[in-house]
Amino acid sequence: MNRNASRLSALKPLARGFTVASFATLLTLSGCSTLTSDKAAQNQAESSQQAEGQLTLQDIFASDKFSIDRPAPTRWLEDGSGYTTLESSEQVKGRDIVRYHPETNARDIMVSAQALTPEGWDHALEIADYQWSNDGNKVLIFTNTKRSWRTHTLGDYWVLNRTTGELRQLGGDAPESTLQFAKFNPQGTKVAYVMQNNIYVQDLGTFTIQALTNDGNDTIVNGTFDWVNEEEFFLRDGFRWSPDGEHIAYWQLDTEGTPTFTMINNTDSLYPTLKQFPYPKVGETNAAMRIGVMPVDGGNTTWMQLPGDPRMHYLVRMDWAGNSSQLLIQQLTRKQDVNRVYLSDINNGRSQKLLSETTDSWAEYVDDVKFLDNGQSFTWLSERSGYRHIYRVERDTGKMTTITRGNWDVVEVLRINESDGWVYFIASPETPLERYLFRAKLDGSNVLERLTPAQPGTHSYSVSQDAKYAEHTYSDVNHVPVTEMVSLPDHKVIRTVVANEKAQQAVDALNHKPLEFFRVTARDGLELDGYIMRPTDFDPNKKYPILFYVYGEPWGQTVANRWGGWLSLWNTMLTQQGYIVASIDNRGTKSPRGFDWRRSIYKNLGVVTVRDQYDALQEMAKRWDYIDTDRVGIWGHSGGGSQTLNALFRYPEAYDMGMALAPVPDLTLYDTIYQERYSGLLPESAERYKETSAITHAENLEGDLLLVHGTGDDNVHFQGSERLVNELIKYNKQFEFFAYPNRSHGIYEGEGTTLHLRTMMTEFLKENLPAGAR
Repeated sequence: MNRNASRLSALKPLARGFTVASFATLLTLSGCSTLTSDKAAQNQAESSQQAEGQLTLQDIFASDKFSIDRPAPTRWLEDGSGYTTLESSEQVKGRDIVRYHPETNARDIMVSAQALTPEGWDHALEIADYQWSNDGNKVLIFTNTKRSWRTHTLGDYWVLNRTTGELRQLGGDAPESTLQFAKFNPQGTKVAYVMQNNIYVQDLGTFTIQALTNDGNDTIVNGTFDWVNEEEFFLRDGFRWSPDGEHIAYWQLDTEGTPTFTMINNTDSLYPTLKQFPYPKVGETNAAMRIGVMPVDGGNTTWMQLPGDPRMHYLVRMDWAGNSSQLLIQQLTRKQDVNRVYLSDINNGRSQKLLSETTDSWAEYVDDVKFLDNGQSFTWLSERSGYRHIYRVERDTGKMTTITRGNWDVVEVLRINESDGWVYFIASPETPLERYLFRAKLDGSNVLERLTPAQPGTHSYSVSQDAKYAEHTYSDVNHVPVTEMVSLPDHKVIRTVVANEKAQQAVDALNHKPLEFFRVTARDGLELDGYIMRPTDFDPNKKYPILFYVYGEPWGQTVANRWGGWLSLWNTMLTQQGYIVASIDNRGTKSPRGFDWRRSIYKNLGVVTVRDQYDALQEMAKRWDYIDTDRVGIWGHSGGGSQTLNALFRYPEAYDMGMALAPVPDLTLYDTIYQERYSGLLPESAERYKETSAITHAENLEGDLLLVHGTGDDNVHFQGSERLVNELIKYNKQFEFFAYPNRSHGIYEGEGTTLHLRTMMTEFLKENLPAGAR
């Protein structure tokens, strides 16, 4: 293969009147242009030639042949009477809120769609979410939603009184779809919500509205968060009712001084429009954060007194400390190497440090702290033993009792049943590729039970409040998800909720070789997990091209025994066409392999991560001589796109082609919270940022590169790919670049986008990494 050959000669002249604009620039090279008539004919031939068990792009991305049904969201009721879900109404256009008993499957309609139909309407409210009051007499409906940053948190709220049948919209004369995070007080007599960066309380008897804050504006944010805190700390709902309903605790952000990022939308109107929002890139000014408490009846806010510059610390979690007089607050340093936990008195704001987690890299914060013993202790997750385990902490002294222990990680805590003394959680002590349900005694007696049967795969659960039942979903690499209702702790199957038989039959009919898990050893002796999929016409005496799928950063794990959806199917299609497909989890990924595994990439993203990928390739080539080392490709999206660039630029002799989707070529262009966590602060880590950024090594490109990015990406900005384009141009490196107008980070919006993207990737692969045995 001519690695750096230009394909510009294949271009036809641009039509008269066609101009190339800076933001929607499309380097329309042969693999990325609109399909020619020859390629269209080829695709048509592929569709009509479907041999038994053969896959096409249309099968995967433009049909429902492999579509997966998922259970309607279940909501376990506090009183243990069952769970509720949403079902289409037989009376009116809309959905009923229906209750089922998990054991008997007895069904009753708790709230009919008819009851949720406003006067004069011909249809019920569209339910995006709903919430019960504690006594169950009222239900709060979230509807008419709009996206705010990543999720749809803006909308309208209505409340239904189930006793009187009265249905009322909240917010008074508030503009449409401007309310956020509405929730009942514990007594069910009031609802608090955020509107346009202020917090309001509405009485459900008189429906009068009281503003608790009035200083919210473009830079002062009450009760919700800015882009970076939502994206990286998953902070959205920014206020909490006190257990006695007398106070509300809330976050306030001041984004003044945080640089504003501007995005251009060229496609939705006659003239371009701008989207601007505070976005702190590495080294820039963060929003100042503070936490206050205000009486619900009005009055002054008492601000919690926490040490340190509020722009150099993050208040990552806050909740009431098992009572109505104290808050439990987690405060991370900006470097994120220390997480300090404070008890704060709401009457005077004084704060007492209870415990801290300190590391030489980054410390984790803890979600869903659960208070026990009438608020005298709480549950905690810590990696202080070298693995993530559950602890019990005394509220007043900070003394810790170990609940789980061993050389394995707790992946997720699902339910704590204090009355029976058990905590239910997901873990996989024997292998990081699986996920199972366990429970452990809360008293620290080291009693541990695995509840999931001996069934390999990935198992997830929604556990009832009393932990007597669970909705259990499982899959593996060969089986699509199946959902069952089970009893606990015996894990007896009560009934199948979703079987997905049609999709499983379609998968079973595919012509493919079994996926194989394996381990290889990196140069320092560390074992890495991987999978390999061989061509359907595999002959071990011949050589085949290999394509690696990579993510490689701390928020993903690619090697796991679970159904992979479209990726599994696309990989299978490629094996049918004569490719080997593989993936490696390098050190630092989300694989549950302990503290040292996760922290080993600190200040070395793009260096040790890709070195592991390279070492794995070398070891695999030694083990399996049917791998053609002259035909090696790699691809990934987001962090995987960044690792793809690093592989191509750092090991040009090893990788012949790569496809980088929405990458971060220059790490200094990403946000403070994520990138500083893994790469350190500026200016002290400036040299590490330079070395670990792929753009620094762009001059080494020798293979074929496809670079893809959406111009509307508010997460990983198009700016980074533009800068990389300039760097490659400087060194006369030929490559292919495709810009998806106004698409976000996922590159999925717009009719035909997904099929177009995967078609482009497949064609680029075929052209630059020829399939088949040699």
